[in-house]
Amino acid sequence: MKFRTGYGYDVHRLTEGRELWLCGLHIPHSRGLLGHSDADVALHALCDSLLGAAALRDIGYHFPDSDPKYKGADSKLLLGEVCRMLRRKGFEIGNVDVTIMAEEPKINPHIEEMKRIMSEVMNIPEDDISIKATTTEGLGFTGRREGIAASAVSLIYC
Repeated sequence: MKFRTGYGYDVHRLTEGRELWLCGLHIPHSRGLLGHSDADVALHALCDSLLGAAALRDIGYHFPDSDPKYKGADSKLLLGEVCRMLRRKGFEIGNVDVTIMAEEPKINPHIEEMKRIMSEVMNIPEDDISIKATTTEGLGFTGRREGIAASAVSLIYC
């Protein structure tokens, strides 16, 4: 068996008038993330992690923000396509680990539902998905509540 790992990172600014989507789940909040798609920072980091593990470039290469067909796109659809790309190359997903960095809203109450959604989209067991949340202790743009960041690592194999 051949094992490969990947890492992804993404950030988006919080703004009025947008819905907040994290790990494929709509989370009620006074602000949402600004982006060309639904701006799901966690799924974007995960897509980059998986694409990187398979040496398939990055999310911006495959789903450019200059392409109007991705305007407002559901990031679950992007993640599903990334998983199909990997499988076409002969890879399977071993496990993924996502960390969301935000002062608010509280993420922990939503993690089980996020895992359920991601499991369906990726066609892997929930036990192979880890989602964690942390604050930045008031430091930086996330600490000032200006945006949310996410990082992800993944293991794939063939």
